[in-house]
Amino acid sequence: MQPAIRVENLGKRYRISHEGTRHERYKTLRDQLSDLATAPLRRLRNGGHETSQEDFWALKDVSFEVQPGEVVGIIGRNGAGKSTLLKILSRITKPTSGRVELRGRVGSLLEVGTGFHPELTGRENIYLNGSILGMARGEIDDKFDEIVDFAGIDRFLDTPVKRYSSGMYVRLAFSVAAHLQCEILIVDEVLAVGDQMFQEKCAGKMSDITKSGRTILFVSHNLQMLARLCDRAVWLDRGMVKRSGETEPLIAAFCHQSSATTHVASVDFRDRSATGLSGSQIIERVTLRDKHGRPTTGINLGDPLSIEMDVAPFSRRFGTNIVVELNDSLGTRIGTCSSSLHSRLALDGKGQVRVHCDLPALDLVPGEYSLSFKVGDTEDYFERHENAMTFAIMPFDVFGTGFVPTTRTGTVVLRQAWSMVR
Repeated sequence: MQPAIRVENLGKRYRISHEGTRHERYKTLRDQLSDLATAPLRRLRNGGHETSQEDFWALKDVSFEVQPGEVVGIIGRNGAGKSTLLKILSRITKPTSGRVELRGRVGSLLEVGTGFHPELTGRENIYLNGSILGMARGEIDDKFDEIVDFAGIDRFLDTPVKRYSSGMYVRLAFSVAAHLQCEILIVDEVLAVGDQMFQEKCAGKMSDITKSGRTILFVSHNLQMLARLCDRAVWLDRGMVKRSGETEPLIAAFCHQSSATTHVASVDFRDRSATGLSGSQIIERVTLRDKHGRPTTGINLGDPLSIEMDVAPFSRRFGTNIVVELNDSLGTRIGTCSSSLHSRLALDGKGQVRVHCDLPALDLVPGEYSLSFKVGDTEDYFERHENAMTFAIMPFDVFGTGFVPTTRTGTVVLRQAWSMVR
């Protein structure tokens, strides 16, 4: 059987220009306009040379195959080359070296609203996307009602999509890609925009897609969903394939390496080179503190944990809230804290503030855990930091019996008292 996707020695090179010294300060717009105006004079002084350049390989010698009907996950840390790979497979960008073979029509869902025209309505964009995928109008007509029902946007079907929320955008975008009959579906982390109910709905739909013999290439930081949906996984590290194979052992190895290298007591989300994020961050810094108020990368089983967040001023018409999600090493959601739902602490954006989310006791078995942060309202989060920092729960004889709970007893350690009456 011929593979649906064949990637051979794929490489993508970017040329990065450097101006001035390596540790030059951040430039404002005024600085950049001034530099632009004086650039000709600097080139004359420097003999026509103003910048130095270096090659950066986002992908290098990447090779793998995906068989028809397989669901293959792509995992890796931020900057590993996952999105670059999907853009090449979606024919958005060209590779520098190597080759890609795709057998069948490809539907891509890489960013919220990819392929949508903001001035067109939801109805018009369904037909536009179908035409881009090579579908005949009759084929789109046959699936139209299913697409609208799945996306849940029937009331806004004739509204320009530029007025959609990010949640509405992604529901319609996924619904179009999933229901139109492309043989290969490429899905990026974009599904994280939807709420938990919609993510479960998408997972069910992707299971149905594979049963029909179609192929899915899936990137997500939700390792639990990857383990649930994917037959195999490919682990990218610094643009190269580190390992590939069965999903669960690969995810376990990835989590073990990640937890060993990413334990930090504080994360500065303004440091783009460290976080791999873009755009403005309302949450500027997060620091984990132990029961003594000291920065920490781990606590004993049963100890309290304080999550300290520095929040920048922001301009939104309505107040908003912060959500903190606690996940285990596979990305399984253990619990959620919300600044508005639990304590009515709604942020108004007026000035810099420091917010604390205090967990009085973490009765979790020893192991690695991660925290995700979201800012927004209900499902419409305009800032997300998935699995942004990891910490450890250390073994501790919490009952004073000489017995330390392990994963064999479950995830949560239940406080308990036993008695007997004769």
